[in-house]
Amino acid sequence: MFRPVPLFIGWRYTGAKRRNHFISFISLVSTLGLTLGVAVLILVLSVMNGFDRELRQRILGMVPHATLSGYRETISDWPALIERVQQQPKVEGAAPYIEAQGMLTNQGRVQGTLVYGIDPAYEKQVSIIGNHMLYGELEALQPGEFGIVLGDILARILGAKLGDKVTLVLPEASISVAGVFPRLKRFTVVGVFKVGAELDASMAYVHLKDAAKIKRIPEGVEGIRLKLDNLFDAPVEVRRIARTESRQMRTSDWTRTHGNLFQAIQLEKKMIGLLLFIIVAVAAFNIVSTLIMVVTDKRADIAILRTMGASSGTIMRTFMVQGGVIGCFGTLVGTALGVVLALTVSDLVAWIEELFNFQILSAEVYFISYLPSQLKWEDVALICGSSLLISLLATVYPAWRAAQTHPAEALRYE
Repeated sequence: MFRPVPLFIGWRYTGAKRRNHFISFISLVSTLGLTLGVAVLILVLSVMNGFDRELRQRILGMVPHATLSGYRETISDWPALIERVQQQPKVEGAAPYIEAQGMLTNQGRVQGTLVYGIDPAYEKQVSIIGNHMLYGELEALQPGEFGIVLGDILARILGAKLGDKVTLVLPEASISVAGVFPRLKRFTVVGVFKVGAELDASMAYVHLKDAAKIKRIPEGVEGIRLKLDNLFDAPVEVRRIARTESRQMRTSDWTRTHGNLFQAIQLEKKMIGLLLFIIVAVAAFNIVSTLIMVVTDKRADIAILRTMGASSGTIMRTFMVQGGVIGCFGTLVGTALGVVLALTVSDLVAWIEELFNFQILSAEVYFISYLPSQLKWEDVALICGSSLLISLLATVYPAWRAAQTHPAEALRYE
């Protein structure tokens, strides 16, 4: 059977036992370094992709993609405004809101809170909160009953459960004959939500009409929240929509509230990917050291091949095959290991947290409370292809040095 000489000899050299065991050790180290580098790169990029996905789905699923609000006054004709806005091609949903910042207290415990006044019938069009109710339902918010829905962490901080009473303290004073007092209102906990993010500790919902009463808004709402089909179009699209209205309106979007977080994740992904790719490159260039020592060890064999008629190109391709086999083996094993780790790291970390009874990511510190992972096959293909290319390039110089070996000089002392 016909066998290409460079492929056959290169494969035999790769698997052959060597007199110099140090060369075998360096070859093993090169392979393991390449394997670990590729695996870690795939794993880390998958985790960064997971953080990016969770930011979009959880954080940006709770906060509005964009908002339209009155410039100096409330919006009294908000149903008509919502109807007009929903006719825009890129708008998927719109909902009214009233926003208030204050403190919630219960049993001597106090926590700063962002309170949204919402209409449950509209809110499901712009928010995922209805899908993440831990206790109760969003529809339990009824006008005039002063019910409140708390985040899971917020409820635990306050020690509040369903049916408990909590007090909302607004940073506005009420003047009476008895003096100046902060504005207070008692609410009944009718629901608890959990999205596994920092919002669980800082956000609460009340009914739109109840929020209007505590903020003393006679009619209308402060603004409307928008959900777009592509959140990256929010800055441009919300300004375009505002220009179509006859009145002057204020605009805001998620890039002003959470844009820095998203940009930080993107920058970290690029920088960590670059640093880990350098590790892969260093591991791949260890192949240079391996092949140079192999060439030195095989000088006599090279001379014999040259005397038998092997050309310089044949010798060069032989050692490129040997280095390529090392690179391919390390890359493929590393790719398989990285894919397995990327698919199981979330469950593995959760198991470790349960086993040792501690939490690696706390929602009170980080914007999500677990380690996410999202494997993208385009990343795997890019990493695998780059590693193979670097491995192949690393074989060029040692193979060229082997091809320059002169038979007479190599066999002089044999």
